[in-house]
Amino acid sequence: MILSTASPTLVPGGALLLIGVAAVLYLLSALPAGGVRHPSAAALFGGFLLHGVLLLIDIGGFGQSEPGARLGFGPVLSMTVWLVIAVYTVESRLVPLPAVRRWLGAAGVLAVVLAGLFPGDPKVLTSPLAPLHFALGVGSYGLFGAAVLHALLLDAAERRMRPAQAGAPRAAPGPAFGMPLLQLERLTFRFVEAGFAVLTATLVLGIVTTVQWRWGDHKAAFSLLAWGVFAALLVGRRLRGWRGRQATRWLYVGAVLLLLAYAGSRFVLEVMLSRGA
Repeated sequence: MILSTASPTLVPGGALLLIGVAAVLYLLSALPAGGVRHPSAAALFGGFLLHGVLLLIDIGGFGQSEPGARLGFGPVLSMTVWLVIAVYTVESRLVPLPAVRRWLGAAGVLAVVLAGLFPGDPKVLTSPLAPLHFALGVGSYGLFGAAVLHALLLDAAERRMRPAQAGAPRAAPGPAFGMPLLQLERLTFRFVEAGFAVLTATLVLGIVTTVQWRWGDHKAAFSLLAWGVFAALLVGRRLRGWRGRQATRWLYVGAVLLLLAYAGSRFVLEVMLSRGA
């Protein structure tokens, strides 16, 4: 929205104002609340709403002088963060997580700023199934992003349960960040399963609708590698009972590969090589 590395253009003042206000609200939610819950929660929700409007401008192409949607790495990462915050917004109605709110507030600031700095060039979607393919792809990013967030909470909870000294008795599983540890683990892998299903649909749709599918393409290669890692994680969990760090490590590796599949490749093209294609 602010500029594109391939063809620099300034955004309208209204969109620039939205970026600034959303970033300030996210920043307020990221600051230590000092025990006061509601102001920072309201700030995160306000930033979340304005963030959604910015995504309509970026990805939806609303209010832009040039036709097409901006599908650069900035908007894709921005949409991913927005979806993770959406998951948190629902969960926070049941389980307040002020520490997570601060993390997401910081991520929100980074997301709206990056989407403004590196929006990518407008692209006209020629295939009628292209919007569905893109929506599924970004949806898988969001689901795996939520899974990674919960996995980080799971790892942090398990670290807290470890004995402070060798030979000390291990604490029994109990509430972790407001919810039972086993419930947090189940929720983490519900997101993994949902993300895997959506990623599978994305790949199938991409193969079916692409005129010339190239297996050596970097996006296809990283996406298939990520799919293989997530498949191995789910099979290992089902057949071998993978849990804890062993499972979350696989999740982190798959998430990094998936991030490289589209957002990473767009970053290289748009920022490092200054190409919009």
